[in-house]
Parts: sequence; structure tokens; C-alpha cells
Amino acid sequence: MKKTALITGASSGFGYEFAKIFAANGYDLVLTARNQEKLKALAAELKEKNGAEVFVIVKDLSQKDAALDIFTETEQAGIDVTVLVNNAGFGDYGRYADTDWEKQLKMVTVNIVALMQLTRLYLPQMRRRNNGKILNVASMAAFTPGPYMSVYYASKAFVLSFSEALTGELKGTGVTVTAVCPGPAATGFEKVAGSGARKLFGALTPASAKETALFSYGALTRGKIVAVPGAMNKISSIGHRFLPRSVLRAIILRLQGED
Repeated sequence: MKKTALITGASSGFGYEFAKIFAANGYDLVLTARNQEKLKALAAELKEKNGAEVFVIVKDLSQKDAALDIFTETEQAGIDVTVLVNNAGFGDYGRYADTDWEKQLKMVTVNIVALMQLTRLYLPQMRRRNNGKILNVASMAAFTPGPYMSVYYASKAFVLSFSEALTGELKGTGVTVTAVCPGPAATGFEKVAGSGARKLFGALTPASAKETALFSYGALTRGKIVAVPGAMNKISSIGHRFLPRSVLRAIILRLQGED
């Protein structure tokens, strides 16, 4: 039976690169995002280049029951998802008290709730087969508090903790969960997140989305639990364990706080 990967946020950034990597490695695909035109163009490209069967689902994961709708569509189509890539996510910038509540709520829904629900829906199938993989895209933000991007940083801390907890529960089942924690990458994230993220990106050297996706795919196939791409990111993730939280807050505040 041919393997199938479901990838959220597949129309751009990491998701776009994940789709190309999985197709090149013999997977059929379920691609979901909000942009129908981009998804259809990507599906046609992957079918022509790799012979992949691509099932497109246009959904906004910030909307209620979007994750359930995706699951229902794959069930009705008779698709067995062997790899779930929870990639969709976005950030926002500003003092929390001044941010737009609806945008914060949508961020939590996409970054946390949709990821939780898709995992809850597809995980029982994987357990019954004694086979399956889940890739959750966290961030280096998971390791530290993030003034001016408080909800985004907190959401990625959730993704990392949640993924590690599932790993403990799934021991011996044949199902693995990998949390990848990339640093800044050229995905267009900073355009959505706003000026503070652009300042952070300006202070650091972003990796390419392709490089990060390739690293993540390798970590997933090896069953790695937490994967941090890049030597400096690895050093930073270790250093976070030894620095006082007050120092971590001050560093991020300096990097992305208001001028």
C-alpha cells in the first residue's frame, strides 16, 4: 500500500517544501490550506513530476470544525493517512493588551487547537495499524518566553510539550511523534507576524525553507523526538536550560521589543 502524507499549511513556506519532499520520496499527498489556486497548482506540479496522487482540501484551520472536516473528507475518500504533518501556524506582534483579540484567538486555534484535533483524529488509526508518524512544527520560540509575541511563543511551547508527552504515551506502538524547532527561516512568516518579527529576522540569518524541511523530514524518518536544525540553534536550545528566565526575557525583549 502506498504511503500518504497529510500536510497542513501546504500552499507556501515549509508546507510547500514538505509537499515536494514527500512526493519525491514516493508518497501520495493530502494537501490543505486556504489558497485553492496555489494548492491546485502544486498538486498538478507534483503529479506531473513525481506521479503522486494529490487530494486537495481547501480549509481555514482557524474556523470551527475545520480539522474535523478534513478528517471526514479523507475518510469518505478512503484515504489512510500514514504521516500527519501539522505545519500550519502563524504569529502576531505587539503588546498583548493592545493586540487584536480575534487574531490572537485564531492563532491559538490554528497553532494549538487544530494541531490537537488532527492528531486526536488520525492517531487512533495509526495505533490500530501499529504504524504511523506525526511531525509537529514547533519553533525555537518554544524554549523561551517572548515579549511582544507572547501568544505565539506560548503556542509553540505547547506544541513542544504536547509532542514530547505523546512520545511517552506511544512507546511500543509503532507510532512516532517528532517536534521540529526551527529558528528564523525564509517562509514569509515575518510578513504576517509584523514589525517585531522583521526586527528579529534582521538580527539573525534566516535558513531556507527547503533546508529546514529536508532536515525535518530526516528527523521524522529516524523517529527523532525533538529536532533542532542548525548548529547555533542547537547550542541556543541547550543554553536556554541554564540561563535564568529573566535573562531569556531580556534577550528576546532586546531583539524584538519596541524601539
